Amino acid sequence: MTILVTGATGKVGRVLVDRLLVAGRRVRALTRNPRAARLPAGVEVVAGSLTEPAGFAAALDGVDGVHYLSGILDPGDAVRQARAFVELAADAGVGRIVDLSGLAVTVRRPGSHEMLRDVEEVIEASGLRWTHVRPGEFAANKLDMWGASIRAENTVRSAFPAALGVPVHEADIAEVAAAALLSDGHAGRAYSLSGPQRLTQREQAAAIARGLGRPLRFETVTYGRARAAYITAGMPWDVAEYLLGYQAEYAEEPSEVRPDVERVLGRPGRTLERWAADHAADLAEDPAR
Repeated sequence: MTILVTGATGKVGRVLVDRLLVAGRRVRALTRNPRAARLPAGVEVVAGSLTEPAGFAAALDGVDGVHYLSGILDPGDAVRQARAFVELAADAGVGRIVDLSGLAVTVRRPGSHEMLRDVEEVIEASGLRWTHVRPGEFAANKLDMWGASIRAENTVRSAFPAALGVPVHEADIAEVAAAALLSDGHAGRAYSLSGPQRLTQREQAAAIARGLGRPLRFETVTYGRARAAYITAGMPWDVAEYLLGYQAEYAEEPSEVRPDVERVLGRPGRTLERWAADHAADLAEDPAR
């Protein structure tokens, strides 16, 4: 069985590649820059972009299953791209497609779910055996939000200290996707994924501190200071606004712990503390401090 992984160098796709290799599957990875991909030996790396699906015929040759990244690179053209891709996949005899969607579809968050749901509907109409994987907040977002201040100052800053979130480990997302690609019983299902614990922003900082094995200071700041910190750390302005908007929403409408990770994998999801331990190297103290 050959599985095509789109978004193979991303947070989820990179872990998924490893899980598929461990399972003994042949993996073909699609990436815009093969020379920079740094994927494991044994992975067939092909050049390509989801923004140009017309060139996918060769990439899909002999493929049994696909992990599809929904619209992230070009949201305005995501539906056309998905339609072109699934038509080629069906013509190539692909059996299964697992798309990385988002929890926004489950909760119908205005401004976030519409494009993702449109892509899901295209996939559902394709004739392929489909599974939607809908993760909520990625724990890995903490690297972008708090990573710089943790490394430089052992400090976490938040404008919404009481906002409740349930961040999910990217490895759990990848393992749910792998299960849907490798085993039966997942066709026609949509899995809504969260972490196993609902934690305030302050509690999340404490969990990360435990995972790293060192104390972190928590500082409540204004919305503007939080946004400025994200931008200074390298985050685009619109992404900073988007993440802060989610935090503001969590303060008013807390997220819920979802059971689908445990249902699919047969075990609870990884905690944020475990996530921090797994990313200790990414959050190590700056030696220049």
